[in-house]
Amino acid sequence: MKQLQLIAILILSLTFAGAEAQTTRILFVFDASNSMNGYWESERKINTATSLLSQSLEELYGIENLELGLRVYGHQTVHIPGQQDCDDTQLVVPISSGNNLVIKKELSRITPKGTTPIARSLEKAAGDFTDCEDCRNIIILITDGIEACDEDPCAVSRALQEKNIIVKPFVIGIGLDEKYKSTFECVGNYFDATNKETFETVLDIVITQALNNTSVQFNLMDDKNEPKETNVGISLYDQNTGENLYNFVHTLNKVGNPDTLSLDPLPTYRAVVHTIPTIEVTDLRVTPGQHTEFDIPAAQGFLKFEFSGRSEYESLQCIIRRDCDIVHHQPFDSEQRYLAGSYDLEILTTPRIHLDNVEIKPNDETRIAIPSPGRLMLNTGTMGFGGIYLIEKNELIQAIKFDEGDPSGRYILQPGKYKLIFRSRSSNQTLYTIEKEFTISSGSNTTINLN
Repeated sequence: MKQLQLIAILILSLTFAGAEAQTTRILFVFDASNSMNGYWESERKINTATSLLSQSLEELYGIENLELGLRVYGHQTVHIPGQQDCDDTQLVVPISSGNNLVIKKELSRITPKGTTPIARSLEKAAGDFTDCEDCRNIIILITDGIEACDEDPCAVSRALQEKNIIVKPFVIGIGLDEKYKSTFECVGNYFDATNKETFETVLDIVITQALNNTSVQFNLMDDKNEPKETNVGISLYDQNTGENLYNFVHTLNKVGNPDTLSLDPLPTYRAVVHTIPTIEVTDLRVTPGQHTEFDIPAAQGFLKFEFSGRSEYESLQCIIRRDCDIVHHQPFDSEQRYLAGSYDLEILTTPRIHLDNVEIKPNDETRIAIPSPGRLMLNTGTMGFGGIYLIEKNELIQAIKFDEGDPSGRYILQPGKYKLIFRSRSSNQTLYTIEKEFTISSGSNTTINLN
C-alpha cells in the first residue's frame, strides 16, 4: 500500500459556449493501481470506489444528452519494485449513450495490479472524445495516489488548456501528509476525506457540476450599495483558457431585482462589465446546485457636453481620460454614463480645451458648457509659414500651424485674444515676419487681409 493515500477527482472540460442544451460526455478515468488493494475503513479502497461509482452510474441512467465512457490505468501489468509499466492505461468502454451498465460490469472485473501513470492517462484521455462542435467533454479522474511515473500532471493540464480544455479539479485526501497537499494545487481544490461518506458527497458534487447549470445573479451596486445599476453589457470568459462563454445585457426584472441567468458551474469565470471605463472581476466561482450572487461596485453618473449658444462645429469630440488612460471619445451635444469618479477632459476645439479633475457623481449629471466659437477670415495672398497663437497670460499657445501652402481661408476658433505670425515663402529674412493681434468673440466674424 502506498504511503500517500488519496482520492483525486480532476475535471477537465473541453468546449462549452452558451446556455443552450448540449450533449454532455463524461469519461471516468479510474485508478486500478496496486495501492487500490489497500484498506480504507476496514474495506478495500477498490471495493469502496467501484461500489460508489456504480451507484452513481445507476442514478445517471436514462438522462438525455448524456454519454459516458471508462478509461482504466494500472490494471494490466503487475507492479514490481523498480519496474513499472507507465503505458498501462486503456480505454475500456468507449464514450457512448446508454452504456451505464456496461461500465458498471467492467468496474466489477477490475483487479488492481500496477502503477499510477496519471499524467499519461490524462493525455490519452483527451483523445478519447470524438470531434463534436456542441458537446461538453468532461474527464473525472478517480485515484488514490500521486503521479508515479516521474511525469507532471500539471504540465499536461496546461497543455490541454492551450487546446481549449478547461481544468477544474476536486481532490479528496485521505490521511495525506501536509507537505504533499501542494501536489494538486496546480490543478485543483483540495478536500480532506476522513471516510467514504465524504468521498460519496464529493463525487455527487462533481457529477452535479458536470450535468447541471445553476442560477447566477450579477448585482451592479450603486453608491448606496444597492443593486440598482443596470442596462450594461457583461461578458464572461473562462479564466483559464480566455474563451468567451457568455454575453448578455444586464437587466432588472419586473420587481426591480437583477435578473438571473443559468451558468455552467465548471469554469472559473472572468467578468468584464462594459461600463465606461470597463470593470473586470476575476476568480468568479459558481456554487453548483445553489443560487450564486456576485456583487460588483458600479456606481455611475452622467456627463453631458453643450454649447452656450450656436456652434459651427460639425462634429466636435471630447477625449475622456482616467489615470492617464483614454476611456472614451464623446461627441458634443450628447450624454453618456461613466463610473463615478474623477476624469480629465480634452475638448477638441481650436485651440483645445483641457479640463482636469472633473468629478462625475453617482446618479447625477455633470454638465460641461463651453462658449460658442467665432470665425476668422484670413487672406494672405501668398504661400508661407507661421501660425495662429492664443495669447494666455503673456504666453503664446499654438492653435494652428501653417504649412508651406497658402493659409488663406476660414477658421473656427474659440473666443479669446490671438496673434497671427506669418512670413511668406518668398521672403528669406526674419524681419519680413508679420505679426497681427486680433480678438475672436462667440458668433462673430473677424477678417484679416495681408495682401
